[in-house]
Amino acid sequence: MKELEKTKRLSIAAVLTILVILIALLSYKRPEHLYTVNTQDTLEKVVNNNYLITLEDLNQENHVLVDVRNSFDFNKGHLDNAINITSPEILEDDNSRIINKIKEENKTIVLYGNTPNETTLPYLLLSQLGYDNLKILTVKNSYNQNKLITENFVIENNATDIDAFIQESVKNKEAAMKKLKARAIPKVQPTPKKVIPVKKKKKMPIEGGC
Repeated sequence: MKELEKTKRLSIAAVLTILVILIALLSYKRPEHLYTVNTQDTLEKVVNNNYLITLEDLNQENHVLVDVRNSFDFNKGHLDNAINITSPEILEDDNSRIINKIKEENKTIVLYGNTPNETTLPYLLLSQLGYDNLKILTVKNSYNQNKLITENFVIENNATDIDAFIQESVKNKEAAMKKLKARAIPKVQPTPKKVIPVKKKKKMPIEGGC
């Protein structure tokens, strides 16, 4: 009887486990946004300045201006024909549909804010999601008597050659390793143990009897 009860309990536990797994599989929802580009490739892309454009480079037919500032600043003044998609809301359903539509139309999304720094986060986020139709407008926005003033923002070029820096670092590391090997302390030979001979005691002659 006890063995039968144990068998029933094991069967019930197995059924419950299977039900839990099935419920988990049925309730699993695939994430809407998945990264398709790894961080390393994105950073390599950011190293070059091909994604930066100025006001003179704007093409109204092929470019769609996306203002990433908050709605207050946007309503206060914005560039002509720009749409407002704030950075925190860049992945909301309505905004995702707009971004996808722009890509389907083979147009380029041009992000801009008060400074190019405001566009860094949405640019990197969309880049890792696989959007390659992105540009950043290098402008600075300010207000004078509630009138928007937009002017080109000069971004300093990075004069550092990253590949040369990496190669130089490798060379320095190899040179440092060679120096360490040259300064390596020689192994200390163990001191031989001195063997002190033990003198055997002479046996005393046995005295004779009476």
